[in-house]
Amino acid sequence: MKAAQLKKTQPRNAHQSQERILEAALKEFAAEGFAGARVDAIARRARINKRMLYHYFGDKKGLFQEVMRRKVAERSAWLASAPDDPVESLPYWFRLSCLDRDWLRLLEWEALQGDEQEVIEEKLRQESVVQAIDRLKQRQARGLLPADLDPGQLLLSIMGITVYPVAFPQIARLITGLAVSDPEFQQKREKFLRQFASVFQPPLSNGPASKRAAAPEDLTTTSE
Repeated sequence: MKAAQLKKTQPRNAHQSQERILEAALKEFAAEGFAGARVDAIARRARINKRMLYHYFGDKKGLFQEVMRRKVAERSAWLASAPDDPVESLPYWFRLSCLDRDWLRLLEWEALQGDEQEVIEEKLRQESVVQAIDRLKQRQARGLLPADLDPGQLLLSIMGITVYPVAFPQIARLITGLAVSDPEFQQKREKFLRQFASVFQPPLSNGPASKRAAAPEDLTTTSE
């Protein structure tokens, strides 16, 4: 292979290797938590030499930080694509939770292993939370949400109602008799979320803004 050709292929191969490592790392962290995850296992999942993993990401913490940064960026993109209609926004976040169960498992492990301690990449994740709360405040100021609702508690509640059944599928099955992965459960849940969201729409008036509730797309990417 000519030198020019080798130079062109190396960055692409490096990118592919890093992508495989990050995907494998998410799976391993989701399965074992940060404390229980092993670099050897991640390297095997990624089909890559462990030395290359260290070369790209430094150590296990560096790898976990990069997984977190990538997930925050991904969920920020989901936020930008969320529907404006509040009746569709809650089902939207529920559907994404169903598709992103590794992320939820990782957060559950983080809670079990760290309790209320500072989390890795806390500053980045807190910035995302602050942005989401600020957006809720703006909607309150425009009369799209009751002004007396605490925006932080509101954000936490939006997360809870869309994430809880996926994070605790055994509880959802005990209550409903259906598995969360069952299309029937998901259809019923989305129907309920639309009904639930419509309850919070303000009374009709002459102002066009009052015909729309605050969209739950203000859901942050980091804490769920």
